[in-house]
Amino acid sequence: MLGHQFKTLRATRRAPSFCRCDRGETHRASVRRQNEECCIERPGQPRLHKGPLLSYLHRITYPPPTPAKRPFLEPCYCLWVLVPQKEEFEHEVPEDLGPLQFVKLRKHHSLVEDAWFCDRITVRGPGACEEAAFPCYRWVQGDGVLCLPEATARLAGNNALDVFQRHREKELKERHKIYRWATWKEGLPLTIAAGSEDDLPANMRFHEEKRLDFEWTLKAGALEMVLKRVYTLLSSWTSLEDFDLIFWGQKSPLAEKVHQCWRDDELFGYQFLNGANPMLLRRCTSLPSRLVLPSGMEELRAQLERELQNGSLFEADFILLDGIPANVIRGEKQYLAAPLVMLKMDPSGKLLPMVIQIQPPSPISPTPPLFLPSDPPLAWLLAKTWVRNSDFQLHQLQYHLLNTHLLAEVIAVATMRCLPGLHPVFKLLMPHIRYTMEINTRARTQLISDGGIFDKAVSTGGGGHVHLLRRALAQLTYRSLCPLDDLADRRLLGTPGALYACDALRLWEITARYVEGIVHLFYHGDDVVKGDPELQAWCREITEVGLRQAQERGFPVSFQSQNQLCHFLTMCVFTCTAQHGAINQGQVPLGHHKEKYFSDPKAKSVLNQFQTDLENLEREITARNEQLDLPYEYLKPSHIENSVTI
Repeated sequence: MLGHQFKTLRATRRAPSFCRCDRGETHRASVRRQNEECCIERPGQPRLHKGPLLSYLHRITYPPPTPAKRPFLEPCYCLWVLVPQKEEFEHEVPEDLGPLQFVKLRKHHSLVEDAWFCDRITVRGPGACEEAAFPCYRWVQGDGVLCLPEATARLAGNNALDVFQRHREKELKERHKIYRWATWKEGLPLTIAAGSEDDLPANMRFHEEKRLDFEWTLKAGALEMVLKRVYTLLSSWTSLEDFDLIFWGQKSPLAEKVHQCWRDDELFGYQFLNGANPMLLRRCTSLPSRLVLPSGMEELRAQLERELQNGSLFEADFILLDGIPANVIRGEKQYLAAPLVMLKMDPSGKLLPMVIQIQPPSPISPTPPLFLPSDPPLAWLLAKTWVRNSDFQLHQLQYHLLNTHLLAEVIAVATMRCLPGLHPVFKLLMPHIRYTMEINTRARTQLISDGGIFDKAVSTGGGGHVHLLRRALAQLTYRSLCPLDDLADRRLLGTPGALYACDALRLWEITARYVEGIVHLFYHGDDVVKGDPELQAWCREITEVGLRQAQERGFPVSFQSQNQLCHFLTMCVFTCTAQHGAINQGQVPLGHHKEKYFSDPKAKSVLNQFQTDLENLEREITARNEQLDLPYEYLKPSHIENSVTI
């Protein structure tokens, strides 16, 4: 007899449950605990199944038959399992169901929370029929029905009677109710409407493994801090070497290098090119107007002019911090600097500081003091320490929080509101927005909230961080998020020893090739791009709504061509993966996600090529790093997560 084989892959169960048929029939399950078998029967009919099964109810829907064909069937099966929590399940249906369009899942809601997370369902028809995939990656809970369309990506159509068109319209209508915008602080990008992680849609929450890993990391870090505090409680520090008392625990080669060389000018300069924040350095085309050189510094001016003429003069200007109110911690006033650092690149490729100005000129101090490498060692070290303090503020708030986390959240919310699950751009982006809403919600309730960690421990806390974010948003241009444009604007292309720049450009190139491969499968010309209403709505939602009229800063409000769409999507994927990895190390290799949203063999081939390209880049970076005294590993693909999750 011809039939279909159903396979549910990697289903995760929250709690033991029971379910019943939506036709009102009562199914009897006899369970043998020894081998965890269950036997499902329908009243008055032979046994339907025996063996371990997932608890879900499915109905198969396909095009209604013509009068000449057999009557429309809607078979129903109720399946139940005792344990385990994660499993693959198979079930055979004896009928030939014809071409399948949807699988519908439902669970009976019991008094005990018993939701299941289903990855996907695959169906293999009789004979040599191709396997049909139905991605889910959602919780199956409550009394509602999850309607899963077959995985083939489809653009929106004009036929209101088309079952897929009706499905996508209904899906977006429901999503608009679930995924709502909110204002965290006036003048900043919009966020998901959630007062805490418990308010988030269930499908945006951390899975149990992710939650445990995240909370364990926090607790381990807190425990290490407590132990170090206890260890040093009874001893006062009298020299810089006393920092060694707290330099223990998990260490990396980079941490060891910093520990040994943190006072050296060479490492100080290197960090502007390849450190945790490589986004501030730029090559000079003129001497900065804020750099006021008093009389007696003619020799320094001559040196600066000479480096400028040679094209080897660089600057790092922290002017964004000027005037930001400093925090008060435990009754003690904190301080913020807005330094300017002038650096030169010597013939060997080392980037070395020449002069540091701690604060810009002001009416009170029209000629602020300058610090030079020839100053007393501790004075020069203190000036560099103030620079590092300022770099921390911009790194964490502007380049980490705003330019990756908050931007990724805008992309995520707009995607859920504007793109249905059948849309190819939805399928492309979903692995790269996973968990972003929860990690950001946790940050707003624990890290940058009133009374949060920033208020308790950071100089920009107490409200200064919000002022700084508003200033930074004004500088968040579309070009600044695209490495080739950003590095060109900062005149860093081709700079010797710029490892971040080199790796970022390679990753952008690989990501762009991946995005173009997917886009060209579904958009066969510019007219198709311009005529996609869901895509155009998504673009406007990001630029005009989430980013608050960002068209003034170069963001598009519509897509007019394939190239324009590819460039924007590459920016989205790059921001959520590589750029975040460059300033905040990840854990899951880029490109290797378990979610399989595409079923088309050509789309799978594009993803496989993306993974191959990343593996080749990994080998190139590894080989290069073996020749370096200080390897640059932030942008190794194996160190980059697929989304902003930490």
